[in-house]
Amino acid sequence: MLRTNLTFLSFIEAFYQEQDPDRNIVLKSFPAGFRFVEQGEKIRNIYIVNDGITKCFISEENGKDFIIEFLGKGEVVGELEAIKKIDCLCNVEAISDVTAYAIPDHFFFKLIEDNPAFTKILLQELSTRIIQTSSRASFQQLYTLEYGLIKLLKLQTEEHVSISKEDMAAYLGISVRSFNRALHQLKAKNTFENDDNLKKLLSRLS
Repeated sequence: MLRTNLTFLSFIEAFYQEQDPDRNIVLKSFPAGFRFVEQGEKIRNIYIVNDGITKCFISEENGKDFIIEFLGKGEVVGELEAIKKIDCLCNVEAISDVTAYAIPDHFFFKLIEDNPAFTKILLQELSTRIIQTSSRASFQQLYTLEYGLIKLLKLQTEEHVSISKEDMAAYLGISVRSFNRALHQLKAKNTFENDDNLKKLLSRLS
């Protein structure tokens, strides 16, 4: 639900501080709500999230969004488009204030060619992503909407981040109306009777 890759983050932090005197890699800051990767545009930088939470989503022609995943520390975006030399397949937007390492595409390819450790971590990341994507598809088939909603609510209290109703509905693949109905059903069951933080969040949303 929230993807992270602390191994990748540790590598890029060390490289940024010790091995990149020319500062090919830049640490950038993005405020909540800022879209730093645009669907359909040419990729110029590959980003590795340093801190904060982002959403990766596809905008459909009918104006609806489908959130693929929430991305946190160490997650990389733009690498597939750079490797395949295609336009961005999705949007990436900051949910909280975000800092991310921006790697120009030409330097990204240089790292792949010259740095075996970087290439190994990148391959592991791509393999993990395939597994997680398959797991999410299975999750949506096997588990109820209520279970997915509970996980989203817990994510917010654990990470101290606020996710809008629209984003939660887009992640679950339902309308906001259906989402509100699920919220009211959850509240009626007193599901979070022993968790004050989740009770407060549920009350605020419903």
